[in-house]
Amino acid sequence: MKVYEAIVEGLEDIGVEAAFGGAGENAAGLMLALKHARRIRPIITRHEQAASFMACGYAMYTGKLGFCFATAGPGAFNLFSGLAMAMSDSYPVLAVSGYASRKWQGWGSLNETSGLNGTPDSQAMFAATTKKSFLLTDAADTFDVLEEAVNVAFEGRPGPVHIHVPEDLTERGVEVGGVRSIRLDVAPVLPDPERVAEIASVLADAIARRKRVVALAGFGAVRSGAGPEIKRLIERFQIPLLTTLDGKGIVSERHPLAVGVFADSGHASAWKAFREADVVLCIGNSLNQHATFNYREDLFDDKLLIHVNISDTEFRKAYKPDHALLSDARPAVAALVDALEQRVGEVPAVEIDGKDYEARHITHLTGKIHPGELAQAIGRMLPERGVLLADAGAHLAWLGYYVELEEGQNFRKAGSFGPMAGHVNGAIGLKVAQPERTVVVGCGDGCYSLSGFELMTAVEHGIPVIWVIFDDREFKLIKLYQLVTYAESALVEFENPDFAAYALACGADGYRVETLEEFEDAFRRALASGRPTVIDAAITRWAVPHYSPSPDGVIAGLIETLEDRLRGR
Repeated sequence: MKVYEAIVEGLEDIGVEAAFGGAGENAAGLMLALKHARRIRPIITRHEQAASFMACGYAMYTGKLGFCFATAGPGAFNLFSGLAMAMSDSYPVLAVSGYASRKWQGWGSLNETSGLNGTPDSQAMFAATTKKSFLLTDAADTFDVLEEAVNVAFEGRPGPVHIHVPEDLTERGVEVGGVRSIRLDVAPVLPDPERVAEIASVLADAIARRKRVVALAGFGAVRSGAGPEIKRLIERFQIPLLTTLDGKGIVSERHPLAVGVFADSGHASAWKAFREADVVLCIGNSLNQHATFNYREDLFDDKLLIHVNISDTEFRKAYKPDHALLSDARPAVAALVDALEQRVGEVPAVEIDGKDYEARHITHLTGKIHPGELAQAIGRMLPERGVLLADAGAHLAWLGYYVELEEGQNFRKAGSFGPMAGHVNGAIGLKVAQPERTVVVGCGDGCYSLSGFELMTAVEHGIPVIWVIFDDREFKLIKLYQLVTYAESALVEFENPDFAAYALACGADGYRVETLEEFEDAFRRALASGRPTVIDAAITRWAVPHYSPSPDGVIAGLIETLEDRLRGR
């Protein structure tokens, strides 16, 4: 058995069913092995960066290993953005890339990345963008290296790993002996019972003393499947639920105890509940920049912070918890609920203020579609268990604010690494992994222009993703940042092609819509068609996303910003 055949065999052993990659001479053997694979569906992308994003999408909600590959040199380097996204967003992903023949090492041969004599050092570069990178040095070690790599990917907080395969190990006559199955043996991260008892006592005391307790759930809770446990927690103990943008839908956003999104582009109702809280129970979130109003120093002043996370590094970042519970979210919340049941009697119903985004009136400033109404329409029409992915840009704020998810639906933004086009392409991997779910991408025209050519990949393989382009022909967030920071803007406006015509030319369905009614009709057709579809929605430029630099509200945030300017900050 050849090296690449062994890798494919091992991946099939652990349930991998898709491979996303770029063609290349150093990946030729892997491409042939995938041709003859029993269970893995190979998908060759137009660009390797897209392959790495698709591997992230494949892993996003399945808990399965995402797999991507590339040839040596520049092809391999194109995987970095997706691997960095997997690192920041906690996706188990394996990347395999070629590596120039070692017998010519240091001579500057084609695609050499040994780091010797002026060549790039790919081992250092992959080590910087993965949990661990391996250089396979002996074909006999193939199964051992692969087994270690996939176990590292799933261990603790999931993340990306990488294997270099030198070209000389793929030559004729090089065989892998000792063929065996790959063992995936990752211990679950379970809570320490003593810590659970300690935190349960703290929460029980707060509830008994009528202290205001809120829960703040993030993607870690979604990834863990902790929705039923969190619902039980908030209902039994009458705890208002806030979420990060990526925690949306962990419990239906129509639930009486669901208060909204807590973020700088979130809901005033969530900000108010957080401000008034005495105790904040964070579950599966990293308390990153936009969820903390740029790491606001006084965010947890006069509050008790309890933090549940699968990675202890999260307890040593901007906010040090008063009580930390190292655990995957689902078993942690289940254990806390069980412990609280023994300590807390009946809890009176709490009063929840109305959700500001439900009543907010959208004012039309031009004849074009208002992006808030576009977001509302997507939310209304998203089918059961539908997934809505937002790429990086202003559209993310509109979607996070106005879309209201039901239980079983999911919303995901590009994480803290924040690559544009990460979800334009990642959606294809997600749809391959979960073909029974509707997958919709809300993306800016800037994001789509970066890599929308992967539509051809979706068409070729019959992958029916729906892309909704928020088309205003400008980089909105960059423009807003320039205006706020420098009082002028530059280089943020551009022209677009006819995206609908492009989609039709690729063999997909395409629609250009200029009214909300036209959009709803096109979206309805896309949902029914089972075909890759691009909907190019002309939106007004004269709409600004809901945003505040302060959890005290928009007005308070504007005053703080003005005061900082006057102080010269």
